[in-house]
Amino acid sequence: MTDIVIVRRALISVSDKAGLVPFAQALAARGVEILSTGGSARALRDAGVPVKEVSEHTGFPEILDGRVKTLVPQIHGGLLGRRDVPEHVAQMEQHGIAPIDLLVSNLYPFEATVAKGAAPPECVENIDIGGPALIRAAAKNHDFVVVLTEPSQYEAVLAELAAHGGTTLALRRQLAGEAYARTAAYDAAIAAWFAEQRQETFPHRLAVAGTLRQTLRYGENPHQSAGFYVNGTRRGVATAEQVQGKELSYNNLNDTDAAFECVAEFDGPTIAIIKHANPCGVASAASLAEAWDLAFRCDPVSPFGGIVAVNRTLDGAAAAKIAAIFTEVIIAPDADADARAALTRKKNLRLLLTGGLPDPTAPGLTFRSLSGGFLAQTRDAGRITVADLKCVTRRAPTDAELADLLFAFRVCKHVRSNAIVYAKDGATVGIGAGQPNRVDSARIAAWKSEEAAKAAGLSGRLTEGSVVASDAFFPFADGLETAVAAGATAVIQPGGSIRDAEVIAAADAAGVAMVFTGMRHFRH
Repeated sequence: MTDIVIVRRALISVSDKAGLVPFAQALAARGVEILSTGGSARALRDAGVPVKEVSEHTGFPEILDGRVKTLVPQIHGGLLGRRDVPEHVAQMEQHGIAPIDLLVSNLYPFEATVAKGAAPPECVENIDIGGPALIRAAAKNHDFVVVLTEPSQYEAVLAELAAHGGTTLALRRQLAGEAYARTAAYDAAIAAWFAEQRQETFPHRLAVAGTLRQTLRYGENPHQSAGFYVNGTRRGVATAEQVQGKELSYNNLNDTDAAFECVAEFDGPTIAIIKHANPCGVASAASLAEAWDLAFRCDPVSPFGGIVAVNRTLDGAAAAKIAAIFTEVIIAPDADADARAALTRKKNLRLLLTGGLPDPTAPGLTFRSLSGGFLAQTRDAGRITVADLKCVTRRAPTDAELADLLFAFRVCKHVRSNAIVYAKDGATVGIGAGQPNRVDSARIAAWKSEEAAKAAGLSGRLTEGSVVASDAFFPFADGLETAVAAGATAVIQPGGSIRDAEVIAAADAAGVAMVFTGMRHFRH
């Protein structure tokens, strides 16, 4: 075996023809014989590139509507035969099998076909059989064959041909690894589609694949490495266009995702401010500028260095207010010219535009790694409406309280458990997140609301006359009593505690209204 392999014969059979013609022209200029099939052959022939049809090379026609065209010994023998094994060489000569030194194959667009919502018969027809077989064969025999599975790889191969007259073992090994990753991802997509057709959420074998979009400077901490992978078309951070600003970090991406998922829950103009994956202020109002004022008022300290998400086109008035403090990232469906102009002065501020909002009710899986494995669960797509609520106290909530209860509970879904959210007039006025017990979350939220009131030049707490949401039931009455002491007049919680009667009695004693949702929103 030699390190440098001269490319004398290439097989090209691709679906994505981007960059194909100039690549093939460069091969032909080096005297490489090009074998090809179907549309690839036509595209090359139309561009004046000399091409030999695979059927002519093998003496066997394409059959079964093109389902069988490269699955023949003359092709696979040419890819798999070892040039350093005399028996292989002799058998290839005996059967008239010519070596193939380079393969270009990038597979039928199965993933894109599924993404556009095609019917099952069309999806099945876009399952490539010959392509993966060719790729795996060429990759296995990378000692002698170079395999290309996407147009971005053409330049590196041409550079090696120009520099060495052939391909190096190092490049062939690299491309072989990328080839197996591609076929693995392709098979994972097919397996996921079949599981979806069977309505099987957790199949016996679960394959998850992604494409590296960016190697990050570091992970959650500077001593950790990190990469950003994409694996779907659901609108959000992974599909966003970065309009301005410096490179996104691991924490930026994580927090921005949390912010955008939160703000997508609401229909009216809404702003969510996130810090360390927790909301520190969320508000809906008549305009984004007004929503910003209300969200910022909830916690005027934490937004510095935070993430801001909006659920409609960002306008100049709101952008100017956001840019007045140090903000790491703004994510929005779009931004108008005035907003972009207002933000250009903040060179490091990242502006991400997504073209739309994620569907909060869309299905999907989330993952968490464990030692030796991982957990998978369906996304928390649960949503509570008025019809789902059960009033359990003597006093029912007023219409205004009811609107705020639903708002608070929707925000609560995006706060780390144990979560307590106070809200008033469509805005959060106190948030307690991630405490070991619910009482502490209620106390912290009330204390922060008092500090926020001081910062706004107000007396008392912002929570006076608010409603309160809890992401899970109150195990004892003390959590509810803490919220009532903070000024809450109505409560929304899942219910289901063995002490529900005790908690309801405490609510009645305080004269507050309480509704049960029957659904909790733990977020660990």
